[in-house]
Amino acid sequence: MNKDPLDPKRLIREAYNIDGIEKPECRSIFLDWALSLPEGQESRGAIMVMLEQYRGHYPEHPMTEVLSEGLEAARAPRRRGGWRSRDRS
Repeated sequence: MNKDPLDPKRLIREAYNIDGIEKPECRSIFLDWALSLPEGQESRGAIMVMLEQYRGHYPEHPMTEVLSEGLEAARAPRRRGGWRSRDRS
């Protein structure tokens, strides 16, 4: 089997193969996977690829839910405030 450059440790693939895996375990696996992405790899794009690869076969799997949440969290950060957003008049 060919090695997936976005999942070289096969963490995501194995998560989908573990019977009875729960969401907390999927979160832990997701974090390990995200930290092991190749240098310079944009996480949002990698998550999208993983979702495309697995969501159709495992729509109700907890890893699909964790990946979807990760995709939402990986959106471009929005400014929340700080001294630059305060009225200085």
